[in-house]
Amino acid sequence: QVQLTESGGRLVQAGDSLRLTCATSGTVYGNYVWGWFRQAPGKEREFLAAIDWRGATTDYGDSVRGRFTISKDNWKTMIFLQMNHLKPEDTATYYCAVNSGFSRKPEYNDWGQGTQVTVSS
Repeated sequence: QVQLTESGGRLVQAGDSLRLTCATSGTVYGNYVWGWFRQAPGKEREFLAAIDWRGATTDYGDSVRGRFTISKDNWKTMIFLQMNHLKPEDTATYYCAVNSGFSRKPEYNDWGQGTQVTVSS
């Protein structure tokens, strides 16, 4: 099992940038994938981005492609989500997760507790 801890969420203004961090620990096997999702009150959990264990392949959700960038450190213990040109509709709780392969569905194997991002207009 993998432990995931998100950080970096806070209150920002529209147009600002913010970087979220996901600290990981534990052991994963195989060709695993790290992902970022978010969930706003009353809405379904939304796929944002994913990156494979080598950092060679990424995937992005349509609503954030071109504004958000997923990356990881060389030791594969930290996953980042750089968010630019933030909008009020980006307000949500942001989660990182790990899975055995690429998927845009919120059915990943392990999840963090989430970090709150609030964007004021």
